[in-house]
Amino acid sequence: MTEGMKYSSEQELQLVDRILSPDIMIYPEKFVMFVYPWGVTGTPLHNKTGPRKWQREELQKIGQHNLENQQRINRGEAPLPYNLAIASGRGVGKSAFVSWITHWAQSTQIGSTVILTANTEQQLLSRTWPELGKWITLGINSHWFKRTATALRPVSWLSIAKSGIDTAYYYAQAQLWSEETPDAFAGAHNENGIILIMDEGSGIPKSIWDVSEGFFTEPIYMRFWITFSNPRRPQGEFFQCFHKNKEFWRTRNIDARDVEGTDKAVYQKLIKKHGEDSDVARVEVKGQFPRTGSDQLIGYAAVETAAGRLIEMKDVEGSAKIMGVDVARYGDDATVIQKRQGLFAHEPIEINKKDNMTVAGIVAGEMERWGADACFIDVGGGQGVIDRLRQLGWNVLEVDSGASADRKDLYLNKRVEMWDKVNEWLTAGGIIPDHEQLKEDLSSPTYAYTPTTNKKVLESVDSMKERNLPSPDFASALAFTFAYDVAPRVGIKNDGMGKIVDTWDIYDTETVNSGKK
Repeated sequence: MTEGMKYSSEQELQLVDRILSPDIMIYPEKFVMFVYPWGVTGTPLHNKTGPRKWQREELQKIGQHNLENQQRINRGEAPLPYNLAIASGRGVGKSAFVSWITHWAQSTQIGSTVILTANTEQQLLSRTWPELGKWITLGINSHWFKRTATALRPVSWLSIAKSGIDTAYYYAQAQLWSEETPDAFAGAHNENGIILIMDEGSGIPKSIWDVSEGFFTEPIYMRFWITFSNPRRPQGEFFQCFHKNKEFWRTRNIDARDVEGTDKAVYQKLIKKHGEDSDVARVEVKGQFPRTGSDQLIGYAAVETAAGRLIEMKDVEGSAKIMGVDVARYGDDATVIQKRQGLFAHEPIEINKKDNMTVAGIVAGEMERWGADACFIDVGGGQGVIDRLRQLGWNVLEVDSGASADRKDLYLNKRVEMWDKVNEWLTAGGIIPDHEQLKEDLSSPTYAYTPTTNKKVLESVDSMKERNLPSPDFASALAFTFAYDVAPRVGIKNDGMGKIVDTWDIYDTETVNSGKK
């Protein structure tokens, strides 16, 4: 008998033929039902008849995808990748599902690579990887593989079972990552198939998600990117699978109370303790993202609600027309013009890679065309634009985000005060456009309190970039519209020469208005 074979050569050949048969190769559900001892007395599965309902449905969808990819190849078309993101409550069986997919791929797709990673080393090596070992051990073909602390490799005879296949990358691997050196996570390309599985993907940083895109650049038959998580953070790449990037992902939210085999009393206790609509219940039970992260200034739920509101323009007539301008500081930042009238924020205007003279001209044109009552410009990157506008006769107001706040007892500086006013405005019924970058910008920065004075402070742009988040240019432009109180103009006349003369209704000494001199 060949080393590594459990049965006779004839029996082993029959097992290989069955597992490599087209139906099992295509349909992982059939693999799962065949290789594990469901309902067999004396095994851990003696009282189980098969996967849970949601697991079976997802296995079936993968099988359907595989069939469609084969049909695409037969028609001379490129096969498509399969991206799946599942957010769930506690204890629904996601680790078992991960193990089945890994076992199926390594058993039926000879030469393929499976990479498993997780949010922490402990999660990966003490939970995800041992769960795989449990299911491999239960499998009828467990003897086909050798498992170490971080790798699953085929025995020698299996790696050559299919002639003409390069098996150099034939393995499953528990792969750690470092946020500081994301390139080290990048994997080899494998024409025999590649599966990347992210467990607790909500806690994996953007830099690792970004480099993971490189796994899937070749149009091969088998390309799977699967990520699971309790949806703990209403931001980050896992969150965006369900929002900004949802067109690229098949998503599913699983309420643990709907899953057979779970202890419903545990979930009811959580709900009774924290409330039906609490963030704890949403995350731990319902598989829904929290409305606000623990250190998130503006919750994504509030942002989405604001983007979904409707308004008639007559409802904001009489409110001041205010413009905020965030001028780009670096090459990858954008200059953004944001108009707001009362509770209504217009679609932002994005300006990329333009000099100060050009930006000033665009701002002046928008002020004149719209009839702005005030225009606030960030002095940090916009001094050149401010100077040019003043040369042209425009009375614009510069805003120093690092200056003292009006409420010095509450805020460290003007920046966090303006952002908090945006938050209050959203809560009061503010309406924003359904603009993905604006929504992401608003919900990205975190906040904290100074240790000695207990003043609120907003996360810096540099800190956000260290988290691989862009500068929140769109949200900053909106925040500038809250720099100071503004009263609308009560009378306007034009002298026929393009020179506008305004009559102002100023209701306190801090009210700021602008017009062309």
